[in-house]
Amino acid sequence: MLTRKTSLILTAPAMALLGLLFLLPLGYSLVWAFRDEELGGWGLQNFIKAFGLYSRDILFTLIIVTLSTVIIGVLSIAISGYLTLGENRVAQAALRWMYRWPLFIPFVVAAQLMRTFLAKNGMMNNIIVSTGLMDQMHAVSYLDWRGIIITFVWKQTPFVALLLAGAMSSLDRSTIEAARNLGAHRFRILLEILVPQAATTLMVGLILSYVVMMSVLSVPLMINAQSPTMITVDMAWRINAYSDYGVANALGFISYAMTAVIAWIYLRQGVREGRRPA
Repeated sequence: MLTRKTSLILTAPAMALLGLLFLLPLGYSLVWAFRDEELGGWGLQNFIKAFGLYSRDILFTLIIVTLSTVIIGVLSIAISGYLTLGENRVAQAALRWMYRWPLFIPFVVAAQLMRTFLAKNGMMNNIIVSTGLMDQMHAVSYLDWRGIIITFVWKQTPFVALLLAGAMSSLDRSTIEAARNLGAHRFRILLEILVPQAATTLMVGLILSYVVMMSVLSVPLMINAQSPTMITVDMAWRINAYSDYGVANALGFISYAMTAVIAWIYLRQGVREGRRPA
């Protein structure tokens, strides 16, 4: 009993901050999304207005985040697989040192870096032009939906790869060695042995990345200065330009629903795996 009381006392400040800074604003946003300030009642007016004005942006957000998540998953599997199965120690050490750097860079800094890297006269095009592979006249700007995806993938791949590489390295090496003795190629070992056993960790990392990308404002605001854009920009615009908290909360509710679907799929899969006999 004493241990339980002590644990409650120790966790009380963290729980209080969680309730005050996250749960209370979340509940306020969800409730007031259904509040019509003009008529003074409750209804779906904010959602009707949100879909009428920003249906393209909602679809754009879903496509961008989903596509980024898929690319992050593929690259994370490739990086983690090479760190686990690769035989070139120098290449492994270089990759292990390099791929983690984006973890320490905030999204707002990453967005600013990509503005100078992906611009028409940015570093990427200048490097390609200097190699003679492209003429300066044919250089194009990637400061659009492609730039958002590139930034998201560059920023979040190290996070998922770090989790996945740790999960793969903790697996029993005997299964890998047995597959190698039977003549299995590294690509087959990766897809048929390592990835299935580390699938839960991969899914957790991708879901967390999906949620993070859904909530980022700086990247679409600084890189994609055109329409359609992501709904985080629309929420900021409704508040700063019109003080329209109703539509902004409705857009937030829609983003909650989009992330909740992914979380529900993961939880359902976890329950199914938990019911399987050992």
